[in-house]
Amino acid sequence: MLVSAAYAVAQRSRGVEGELVPARLPDADFAICRLVYTEVRRYGVGWRTDYPLGERNLSIRFSELTRTRVSKRRDGEPNHYLVRLSDDQLFSCPFLMAGDIGSIGLSPKDAARLREYLLKGGFLWTDDHWGTEEWEVWSRELAKVFPPDEYPIELLTPADPIFSSQYVIKQMPQIPNIGFWGRSGGDTSEQGADSAVPHFYAVRDHSGRIMLAMTHNTDIADAFEREADDPEYFARFSPTGYALGVNVLLYALTH
Repeated sequence: MLVSAAYAVAQRSRGVEGELVPARLPDADFAICRLVYTEVRRYGVGWRTDYPLGERNLSIRFSELTRTRVSKRRDGEPNHYLVRLSDDQLFSCPFLMAGDIGSIGLSPKDAARLREYLLKGGFLWTDDHWGTEEWEVWSRELAKVFPPDEYPIELLTPADPIFSSQYVIKQMPQIPNIGFWGRSGGDTSEQGADSAVPHFYAVRDHSGRIMLAMTHNTDIADAFEREADDPEYFARFSPTGYALGVNVLLYALTH
């Protein structure tokens, strides 16, 4: 425990705030891990995008809306952790979330670790990347992990089972950052015509399991993070955002 505590302090001293995945998890219940990646460019606020309230609130609603046992602290708050691709504890994480993924820079070692994690049964959900440029940048980084000729990126429609794991979602939602939504008078496309259509992309393993989900031209996690900030924003975006979030989590845990 002293080693784990010292490691956490060392990480915080390098600008990482939050609880790292402990060497020994407190229980076998579900917990979300936030991917702390190396930033080589900035399109938003990097790996901290929608952290930590995104994970916290999604974990709470997931425990309320399903029968899944979510890991909790003694005070009742859900456990959620930070993890780097280089950490041994990566493989203790059943589910990774990553925001503003266009900011990432993957070294060959990091790419190999992410590939190993995903092929061993892990799941990564990337969210809140907008427009053509960010998508092209992320696609180039992803090619270091999965060559597209072997693991192609697939555009999913609401006909795919992931859209109905529990809740039936008939249309891919576009959820804007709450600040942009307020400033724009209710617009939902953060980069105008270049991000007008939201997409759900995926990469499957050779058995057909989705191991990487990518929600593009939308900020699903803001529906979690900002649920308490504005009643109108909540009513318009959070129910659909949570429905998709619950579906993705249930898919990841059952496949």
